[in-house]
Amino acid sequence: MTLLKKNAWTWVKEYTLITVGVLLYVMGWIIFLVPNNMIGGGVTGLGSIVQYATGGVIKIGYTYFVVNAGLLVAALFTLGRSFGAKSIYAILLTSVALNVGQGLIPQEIINLLALDNGKLMCTIMGGIMVGVGIGMSISQGGSTGGTDIIALIVNKYRNVSPGRMILILDAVIILSSLFVPSYVAEGVLMPWPDKITTVVYGFILITIVSTVLDLYLSGSRQSVQIFILSQKYAQIADAITTDLHRGVTVLNGKGWYTKHDTEVVMVITRKTDLNVFLKYITAIDPNAFVSVSSVTGVYGKGFDKFKTGNKK
Repeated sequence: MTLLKKNAWTWVKEYTLITVGVLLYVMGWIIFLVPNNMIGGGVTGLGSIVQYATGGVIKIGYTYFVVNAGLLVAALFTLGRSFGAKSIYAILLTSVALNVGQGLIPQEIINLLALDNGKLMCTIMGGIMVGVGIGMSISQGGSTGGTDIIALIVNKYRNVSPGRMILILDAVIILSSLFVPSYVAEGVLMPWPDKITTVVYGFILITIVSTVLDLYLSGSRQSVQIFILSQKYAQIADAITTDLHRGVTVLNGKGWYTKHDTEVVMVITRKTDLNVFLKYITAIDPNAFVSVSSVTGVYGKGFDKFKTGNKK
């Protein structure tokens, strides 16, 4: 019963964070980027080009949904597996929010937060919100789809790294906006010099998004190593294994001052889970001696996976 409650709470927490991440991502676009006719990378950037070219008739959400649906089907047959319910949920929510959200935010708020502050500030603020939003979704196992799916498909057949492929695709999408007509909110065709400026802002935007995303993920994925010395080591190890679902290693040790044999419990976990672990340990043995240190490069089940390039 305890395990069922914990799993239900974990499920709610993950989907809640994915929802918050998607909403941050969408607000970054509809408040700061779309009102300035900005172009970004990925499927959302492609959708923005279509929206500007059609004068707002075909909104970003429609293009976003259609392209991602096709990519998910292609990934299912090409990569041999789907991206899971969380990714489908994130893509559907993003598609709806990108369309509906553009009519919900009052123009006064958009003017105050975005248009009155200039395009450079909007690029920075929008990039931060988009990067954090993507990071929150990815850290909980979700995916906003898009160019990362194309990169994985290409990487299966060609020795091209996904990161390089995503960068190339984003650059192509941004540069393609130069050859597509773009209408501003007043229905006037955007002048050619403004289109060139928009492309420059687009490259600044994807740089900010990628930087913020890397910073967010490196913080959320940081791991810690815990050493526990306690006479109740067996109870602590059982509690960590049963309730917290983390692997435990019990090492044989010897206290040199007392010359007594002792057991040392070693655990590696995410830094975000550290407080829960400490509460469990102190609840079982308030006198336990605990050492915590940060670690990098943790690979294996429950952590990061080894990534090797395909060489032919």
